[in-house]
Amino acid sequence: SRPILDMSYSRHFLDFQGSSIPSSMKKLVVTKLSQNFREAVTLQQISPVPLPGDEDLLVRNRFVGINASDINYSAGRYDASVKPPFDIGFEGVGEVVALGLSASADYTVGQAVAYVKAGSFAEYTVVPARQAVPLPSVKPEFLTLMVSGATAYLSLKELGDLSEGKKVLVTAAAGGTGQFAVQLAKKAKCHVIGTCSSDEKGGFLKSIGCDHTINYKTENVESVLRKDYPEGVDVVYESVGGKMFDMALNALAIKGRLIIIGFIAGYQNPTGLQPIKADLLPVKLLKKSASVRGFFLNHYLSDYKMALQHLLKMYQRGDLVCEVDFGDMSPEGRFTGLESVFRAVDYMYMGKNVGKIVVELPHSVSSKL
Repeated sequence: SRPILDMSYSRHFLDFQGSSIPSSMKKLVVTKLSQNFREAVTLQQISPVPLPGDEDLLVRNRFVGINASDINYSAGRYDASVKPPFDIGFEGVGEVVALGLSASADYTVGQAVAYVKAGSFAEYTVVPARQAVPLPSVKPEFLTLMVSGATAYLSLKELGDLSEGKKVLVTAAAGGTGQFAVQLAKKAKCHVIGTCSSDEKGGFLKSIGCDHTINYKTENVESVLRKDYPEGVDVVYESVGGKMFDMALNALAIKGRLIIIGFIAGYQNPTGLQPIKADLLPVKLLKKSASVRGFFLNHYLSDYKMALQHLLKMYQRGDLVCEVDFGDMSPEGRFTGLESVFRAVDYMYMGKNVGKIVVELPHSVSSKL
């Protein structure tokens, strides 16, 4: 256990179950820039557990979320100035096990919190208290809302202009963020169409209110849209890219809006992009008075806490399904421990997940009490 220099708040550096915080931990670190996650990232077995500053919390992570953009981050696509080694993982849920004196005004040891901050793929993460979100308990469902739920909520609210009767197409609808786009569009009394890759996913989508599912492995998405929606769709929530983007663009109605929240089909490519028929984009948009807008959560952080509070209330009222996929159906079983993050990323890119992929980090606590 670590020495505590300022004894005036030494109790804040005790594990809430009475055991001492270890001096070292496991964490994942990007050691080489690559769109191949396994090549880019190394599991470090012995890293020092960080100390929280005056306004910080030390969170013992219990659940961490897998995001398609983890690969973009490990490839160095978000900030070219950041050079390896650097920590990875965007979101976590766990307990506060230590905190600085100022942070103790609002938080206590043992409190459940969630956060969005780089460096969650670790057993312990220091989180500024002002960035933490207090939770009633440590549940993986809360994690689904932090990035995936907030992205769907804010993008549709700010860019979707949803209203009753609008036709909304959600691509990768059974994924981590697609599940929320489907449900939020239904709450706005829209007609929702979802693309997915299996009948099992189609069944899940129907269970959360999707009106029309299209299995792109067995159906021709463009033909189905042309036949069933000859007037086009009003809003597209698009996260796939490549050919799916082209099909979605062609399916837009007059004054239709296409919201790009990602292009997962290209993330594992060296360039990060799948070719699209962009040379015709101006013609297609002009012809329909249509628009294409990008959405990146970091640009909407001023509204983030409001969005999250709204989503948390919806979940607690039972108005929102937060589907979690722990990888129980994956070849090697449930995603447990940091070493399984690699499998979880592979599982996502194979398109196997239903809902948000979450990795559990079990902790053996040797209590002194």
